[in-house]
Amino acid sequence: MAVTKTHPIKSTLKAAIDYICNPDKTDGKLLVSSFGCAAETADIEFEWTRRHSIDKGTHLGRHLIQAFEPGEVMPEEAHRIGMELAREVLGGKYEFVLTTHIDKDHVHNHLIFNAVSFTDHKHYHSNKRSYHEIRRASDRLCKEHGLSVIVPGRDKGKSYIEHQAAQNGTSYKAKLKAAIDRLIPVSSSLEDLLARLQREGYEIKRGKYISARAPDQERFTRLKTLGADYTEAAVVSRIAGGPRPSRQPQQRSGKVSLLIDIQNNIKAQQSAGYQRWATIENLKRAAATMNFLTEHGIGSYEELVERCDAVAAASIRTRESLRDTEQRIADLALLGKQIDTYRKLKPVYDRYKASKDKEKFLRGFESEIILFEAAAREIKKAGLTKLPSSDKVKAELEGLSARKAALQTELRKIQREEKEYDTLRQNVDALLERPKEQEQQRQRSNDLE
Repeated sequence: MAVTKTHPIKSTLKAAIDYICNPDKTDGKLLVSSFGCAAETADIEFEWTRRHSIDKGTHLGRHLIQAFEPGEVMPEEAHRIGMELAREVLGGKYEFVLTTHIDKDHVHNHLIFNAVSFTDHKHYHSNKRSYHEIRRASDRLCKEHGLSVIVPGRDKGKSYIEHQAAQNGTSYKAKLKAAIDRLIPVSSSLEDLLARLQREGYEIKRGKYISARAPDQERFTRLKTLGADYTEAAVVSRIAGGPRPSRQPQQRSGKVSLLIDIQNNIKAQQSAGYQRWATIENLKRAAATMNFLTEHGIGSYEELVERCDAVAAASIRTRESLRDTEQRIADLALLGKQIDTYRKLKPVYDRYKASKDKEKFLRGFESEIILFEAAAREIKKAGLTKLPSSDKVKAELEGLSARKAALQTELRKIQREEKEYDTLRQNVDALLERPKEQEQQRQRSNDLE
């Protein structure tokens, strides 16, 4: 159950980084990682990046916490998930330090990242959109690792007070929804349902929209504000045996939808109306499946399997290409940062090497010397004998970014195809299985005779 939250760092950045890197919390610093900086000098490197930003903002960095269900994940796996999350949401543009704490009853990650990007020196803007992007990425990664996540409720736009009331069982809307759900199975019509609500103490107001008010409630509640399942049309349909709109598979024009397994569907066993709807819907979906196969020249089950395998293989190849491109972008952006730092601080370092009193010089330019030496080590590690120009690095990054965008577009297209072909195959399997079951039943009947 991964939970993420972010907050700005306004106090001393070094104190915050020292806290999350505490050896007692991180298994002797075995669960400490960083990107674009060293954990020991991250505060210096963050500040150097900030110097080149026009929009520095008021925050030194951002602190993100990702928590997991107690006993559900090992620290090492939690750390890997944290690294995947950091690389995905920060896109290789921000220096960060990631640590995993094991001193509490639940494993949790701490991620502190620079508020300014080292690639374009733009400030990171934290808002509702960025939060939900982080939350979605965290939930998806946890699902991929087989971990539980918090599933958001179906209701939208619920206020904090209303949420608290619902948690305590005192929400007027929650009680009204519960009453409607309870009365629908025993109501013969919409009017009958409203009459039953009135007998339970609700005051009903008719107009453009139907509204209800509990005895101690101040304002009326429009039924349509309770959600898609409680509009007038939805309630009438549900009374007649129709399915809840929120649980009804959404149809997309021109797309093939999965057949409904009526035989093993609890709702179909309990509701004759739903069973009739599902039977008709399956006929439509079966027809759409056969039309697709015909239009795409698929004449046998073997050809369908080959097409499914081909799309799956294309998906794997595109994912790998995208991953390699993203890694190259991150590596090149980081190298570009080191080259830029090296060039800007080399005059300071040359003065340091030439100074007669190196200790005195170091006291005045310690941060600059540390940054230069770190940049020099990374450049040497990259095997560069001659530094490329900034324009050359920038041009290569632009080319890689364009390739990444093209691969992302291609992958989305392939994923849609992959999903569609998977649906087709499941439908064909179901359609082929039913005649076989019918033949087996007919054979058993003959044997009994």
